[in-house]
Amino acid sequence: MVSLKVEVLYEELSGKRVRCIACARRCVIEEGRRGFCGVRENKEGSLHSLVYGKPAAVNADPILKKPLDFFNPGSTVLSIGTVGCNFRCQYCCNWSLSQETEIIGADIPPKKMVEFAERYRCQGISYTYNEPTVFIEYTHDIGVLAKQKGLFNTYVTNGYLTPEAVEYVSEFLDAATVDFKASGNPEFYKRFAAVPDVEPIYECVLELKKRDVHIEITNLVVPKYGDSLEDVRALAEWIRDKLGRDTPFHLLRFHPNYRMVDLPSTPVSTLEKACEVAMEVGLRYVLIGNVPGHRYENTYCPGCGKLIIGRYGFAISKWELNEQNRCNFCGYSIPVRGKYFRGGMGLPLPIL
Repeated sequence: MVSLKVEVLYEELSGKRVRCIACARRCVIEEGRRGFCGVRENKEGSLHSLVYGKPAAVNADPILKKPLDFFNPGSTVLSIGTVGCNFRCQYCCNWSLSQETEIIGADIPPKKMVEFAERYRCQGISYTYNEPTVFIEYTHDIGVLAKQKGLFNTYVTNGYLTPEAVEYVSEFLDAATVDFKASGNPEFYKRFAAVPDVEPIYECVLELKKRDVHIEITNLVVPKYGDSLEDVRALAEWIRDKLGRDTPFHLLRFHPNYRMVDLPSTPVSTLEKACEVAMEVGLRYVLIGNVPGHRYENTYCPGCGKLIIGRYGFAISKWELNEQNRCNFCGYSIPVRGKYFRGGMGLPLPIL
């Protein structure tokens, strides 16, 4: 099996043990063993990435799929994932990748991946499907080359990066979707994702903010176990106070998957109540995800109340902003970073 010896984000310990510092678990790994993610292995006292240059999924996606609604809207991103994850989410929609224990995938070096992005006319690259922290060296080497070619880079992440890892990716990372589950409820994380402590997620988000990475927060609202409106309120208040009222906040509908197929999908009424709570707190851009055609898929101007960005699923159906990203009706400045790519794709295009 080909692997890459990790040069950063780990420490050598006595007895040929190593400590990985890519994610907040900070696994201490014995010789010949792998970390919790299953794809970072101690080989003779050195840490190796088993999935470097080994993507298991590559697609050209609309950026709204991430979702990133306020970052280069309408653009297309080459989306890359490997196997492995540092969470054990029992509801994961990408469990066939994230929970795979066998190292599988194609052999595609960073330079070739950037060439793919250019060939398929992508404006950026997104590291997604499984947690990008577990293949962080691969994302770094692709990302640096992509920046040189004028492409942007985004993460779809559970937010369990260490401060050292955030510093490492800040060389190339432009935007991040940080996925919260059940509004950050710590008992939910322990029970359904095997995450012992949620505090590192909040610390990671603040580190990203400090480095001027564009941030959009998603929150998976899980019926019965993770749909508390008080928890939604607490997370919305934290976003307002720490990140700002203009931070996009996506409330995502749960659909049964993996080991939680007995639960129903989140009632739309539950999502609507959560959305109203977040708006009451003072967040200006609250959206409902995974409910195509819902009115809260759209963005309404805080200045005049008119519909200025219409969306349906992964496509933009209406755009009423000028080139300075101001409302065409009243001139209110909307916090879109980048530009609108008119006519962007609405459906994913599988490549690998």
